[in-house]
Amino acid sequence: MSDLKRNNLDKSLSPYLLQHTANPVWWQEWSAEIIQRAVDGKKPLFVSVGYATCHWCHVMAAEAFSDIETADFLNSHFICIKVDREQRPDIDQFMMQYLTALSGSGGWPLNVFLTADLRPIYALTYAPVHANSSQLSFLSIAKKVHDYYEKNADAVEPFITEEVQPPIAKEESLVKNLLSYYDPAYGGFGAGQKFPPHSTLLYLLYFLCVENNPDVQAVCRKTLDAMRLRGLNDHLQGGIFRYCVDRQWTIPHFEKMLYDQAMALWCYSLAYKVVGENGYKKMAESILRCLDDCFAENGLFISAHDADTEHVEGSTYVWSYRELKDSLAPDEFKRFCESYDIDEQGNFEGHIHLIRKNDVDLREIEEKLLSLRKKRKQPERDNKIICGINALLAMALIQAGRNLQRPDLEEKAVQIIRRLIDLFWDGKALGHSYYNGATQNQSFLFDAAALLTAISMICENDASWNTLMTTMAAYVESFREGDKWVESRAADFQPVFASWFDHPVPSSVSLTEMGLTRVALLTGKETEPKSYRAPYQTDFFNITAMMANGLFHVISSKSAIAWSRLSPNSLQVRGEAESDCYRGTCRVNGKDSSKFK
Repeated sequence: MSDLKRNNLDKSLSPYLLQHTANPVWWQEWSAEIIQRAVDGKKPLFVSVGYATCHWCHVMAAEAFSDIETADFLNSHFICIKVDREQRPDIDQFMMQYLTALSGSGGWPLNVFLTADLRPIYALTYAPVHANSSQLSFLSIAKKVHDYYEKNADAVEPFITEEVQPPIAKEESLVKNLLSYYDPAYGGFGAGQKFPPHSTLLYLLYFLCVENNPDVQAVCRKTLDAMRLRGLNDHLQGGIFRYCVDRQWTIPHFEKMLYDQAMALWCYSLAYKVVGENGYKKMAESILRCLDDCFAENGLFISAHDADTEHVEGSTYVWSYRELKDSLAPDEFKRFCESYDIDEQGNFEGHIHLIRKNDVDLREIEEKLLSLRKKRKQPERDNKIICGINALLAMALIQAGRNLQRPDLEEKAVQIIRRLIDLFWDGKALGHSYYNGATQNQSFLFDAAALLTAISMICENDASWNTLMTTMAAYVESFREGDKWVESRAADFQPVFASWFDHPVPSSVSLTEMGLTRVALLTGKETEPKSYRAPYQTDFFNITAMMANGLFHVISSKSAIAWSRLSPNSLQVRGEAESDCYRGTCRVNGKDSSKFK
């Protein structure tokens, strides 16, 4: 039995939880035992959710959660639980839905006060250790919550989560609505901080395979160019940061996530195939370099790199003007300033975060600076291996292999999937994460759906995977409840409906629908048309709707056709007759069959 009068996170298998072992707060890890002890002791819960590379999680750990007075109050009045959102997406999703319902927005750290039987009382994100002109201190908030609980515990209402399905949308309105969110001045969507809109770009690029719309192409080009030339991109080592804090894509939040690299790789390789811009091929190749240099580990890929280095955000990546000038020969510095936006005053707290002005090749200079940068202290890594995100990367590698004519990338994806099967699949259920020699065996729909979709892509080249694809499809179906999908049925938490929201990664529902639709098409089963859903919220799902509604070519042939000869919106199946089924019509051994020879 756990000792509730100590911080027990030193026993954890989560990199994020291990970061909080020195806090004076008596943190516990989520478990059925801890929840039951709260119920037995009639003591409310304080649950704090975050992840290992979260900047504001680090700040709160160093401030409020390291403050003795705050810790003493929390320890006396609550059972305090730390949750890694990447290991427990079900708990995170429930808490985030409550915070969003309460305040209209969300974020991490996600701090929630609850009754012992999990009725939420109040939720917030970051709060400082000391009050300021705009914020109460975290301690004062905790005291107000406890006072409220003491007087109103029995009246606290349970928070009932419902599956929120995005509204159905008309096909002809999707592009128009997406373009209404577009920022024509700087690219991307919205007028505030800029997140890379991976799923939106993928939908628009696949749309361009069906209809060559100049407005859509302009939106894709401007957004993709802003993402690769400005502050989102690590111009020296490759890969993209999490998001930019400003509309102009200038200064990023410096964490690097595996899922962003996977989605960006898919986007840029597809953009190269659809638009033909060589800069997109170079960007895809730079992401591949980042993956190999920064994320690869024993045949799989770790989760993330921190935004901070020794508690200073971005310090690994930024430069002083003097440092750049002294590090480069005069001619090199002159050429560098012609291609990069270099200002003596800097663009980030007196330092310079590198932003490109053009595409001139400066590889030798960039390698010189990178070698210097590698000598600095580097950000901490979240070395956790997450099954579903690695499967998502395998999907991206398969697509990049086809779009860039790189079969080696498809083979790399096959090896990733083999490793995931060996590590996580026991023949009946799929594990979720792996860290420090231990596997988290809880099952989540996201992992199963991503793995199924990746396997379905491999099956287009290699029919020997068909049996496993069928088995995995049946496993995915086990998460179905009527016409809805459940993310997880954990013994220590309530079932949570799967999400539909396709940012920053495809949702569990969207991956499930894509995987099962692909299986149906590859096995010759009848596919029902799908209704399109609200744009921007569900753009990855709408790619599946395109697939189900006949806007992807389903090409049958006796032997594999080179992907370079096919449109990106194509699936291949083996069959005796040579055919191309598209938009409700199948051409069997037709006049244009010569294009497949």
